[in-house]
Amino acid sequence: MNFFKIKTSWSNAEFIVLKLCIASAYILIGAWFSDFILCYYVPFVVLFGITVVWAVALWLKKMKTGK
Repeated sequence: MNFFKIKTSWSNAEFIVLKLCIASAYILIGAWFSDFILCYYVPFVVLFGITVVWAVALWLKKMKTGK
């Protein structure tokens, strides 16, 4: 369970990517309840996919340099 005890530091620019990823996930969840957002479902899925990959890559890079 050392995975949850790892500490990393994030710059503000890197944290924006993580926030964007989380925000797009919330919008995707909200899309099921609103016809207006459902019209823009595909761009939000693309944004979510890109930001997830980007955030995980940044996190893994931080973990590598921290050791």
